[in-house]
Amino acid sequence: MDLLVLGGSVVAFRLLNGGLERLVPPPPSAQRNRWKWRNIWTSLAHSLLSGSWALLGFYFHPQMAEDLIDTHLPAAHHLLGISVGYFVQDFFDMMYHQKIQQCWELLFHHSVVILCFGFAFLVHRFVGFAMVALLVEINSIFLHLRTILLMAGLAHTTSYRLTSLLNLGTYMVFRITTLAWMTRWLVLNRENIPPNTYTLSTVGMAVMTPMNIVLFYRLLRNDFLTSSRREKEK
Repeated sequence: MDLLVLGGSVVAFRLLNGGLERLVPPPPSAQRNRWKWRNIWTSLAHSLLSGSWALLGFYFHPQMAEDLIDTHLPAAHHLLGISVGYFVQDFFDMMYHQKIQQCWELLFHHSVVILCFGFAFLVHRFVGFAMVALLVEINSIFLHLRTILLMAGLAHTTSYRLTSLLNLGTYMVFRITTLAWMTRWLVLNRENIPPNTYTLSTVGMAVMTPMNIVLFYRLLRNDFLTSSRREKEK
């Protein structure tokens, strides 16, 4: 059953990626990078699905928040498999369409996510902890919308400005704060976590946290610091 969920997810996201160009045709400004246009829309679909599903999972089954190791609904476990399938599909999609030096950061990120989520999915433990990590996808919704607006040539619109604000706001709440909370939880619950699992989780957090801090600075610089500097120079 686990392999069926995982394989089905890979196939479903692959088919979605292939059909998105017809569902959401790229604007003239994105014609030269049609692959990225499809890729970002596929990522947005995953973020909408996983972010909302994870949030609703904690809402309807609060017991999972009390025991992030062994308590979870089958739906949460299925979501984890679906997300692993998405990251596998996206990993090979980037490998096929881009050079390694263009996407090595994302490939590294995906490798860590696949390893950590895949472990929790296969052993049916720490699913709740993985659901906390998937709350990050709520921010990814606005992160992907921002990229779509940029590719559509709408960087100077009110919609882009609003999306940028929502992106940074949700970044602080659902990405930076969530990662900090997960790190604290690992430290406080070290005695309840097997050594190998603790090492894997700690390495994952050690990789994700600095990557997300760097990305936050880049977003802040590109969307606010640079634009403010330009306005002062006028």
